[in-house]
Amino acid sequence: MKELIDLHCHTISSGHAYSSMEEMIRQAQNKNLRVIGFSDHGPEMPGSCHLYHFFNLSVVPREINGTIILKGVEANILDYNGTIDIPKEALERLDYAIASLHPPCFKSGTIDENTNAIIKVMENPYVKVIGHPDDSRYPLNYEKVVMAAKKNNVALEVNNSSLRSESFREGAQENIRKFLTLCKNYGVKAILGSDAHISFSVGDFSNCKRIINELNFPEELIVNYSKDAINELLEMEIL
Repeated sequence: MKELIDLHCHTISSGHAYSSMEEMIRQAQNKNLRVIGFSDHGPEMPGSCHLYHFFNLSVVPREINGTIILKGVEANILDYNGTIDIPKEALERLDYAIASLHPPCFKSGTIDENTNAIIKVMENPYVKVIGHPDDSRYPLNYEKVVMAAKKNNVALEVNNSSLRSESFREGAQENIRKFLTLCKNYGVKAILGSDAHISFSVGDFSNCKRIINELNFPEELIVNYSKDAINELLEMEIL
């Protein structure tokens, strides 16, 4: 099946990415993606954009040359209570939020503390995806995380960048297999994310697919392949 959507894309506004929004849209069109979502890092990430960036995304058209544009954020989880660096007033103006653990913004604790941070952030109704929950620097109880994702209608991300040979996320290959196996057992949705920081990586799920195929993971549990699944996750009719 062909992927319809990539929600995890960073522009130059993130500070450590290298392409403009226009360049990334062009690559999405080259790869026949129906939908591209922009999720620049929240303001607590060193070098990222000011909060004003997210308030002003209303200037971006919903559709450009047939490609649907979604306006999001990769919010930084800040503490064990699932606090993020984007206030409700900004989240209300966006289509979705990805919530992620990043070393500059979150100090890893015990497995229970890290797991609680993820579970609590999933209770935020604006958070639709947990970004790269695959890093052994942040040990998690994956069974609890998967069950919380099911309860809160949140997708767990299979992050293509985490699976690169040069990735700095520790244990990603093993950890993704762990939570995908649980997702398969419990019927919980996963989403493929490129985590593109340059336009050429938009819609690249090649590393994700290797693991998906290896585990014989059901296509019906992958959000990217289904209009209904995309609409259900985002709680709006996008396609």
